[in-house]
Amino acid sequence: MDKNVLQSIAGVGIYPVISLVIFGLFFLGLLVFVLLSSRQHLHAMSQMPLLDDEPTLQSNLNHDVIC
Repeated sequence: MDKNVLQSIAGVGIYPVISLVIFGLFFLGLLVFVLLSSRQHLHAMSQMPLLDDEPTLQSNLNHDVIC
């Protein structure tokens, strides 16, 4: 009985196609975003977890030299 539940729904075959298209568009959009991002921006974002929570003048000066 459980195997026939999905077969009784009209148009159920379109849902896997829709989910594949959504996944493909998301992956393609993410790939375009990464390829178009500047290396300086990506480097600055990768250094954010290593920075202090409260920025000081000295840490801002050091950060500008690194980037």
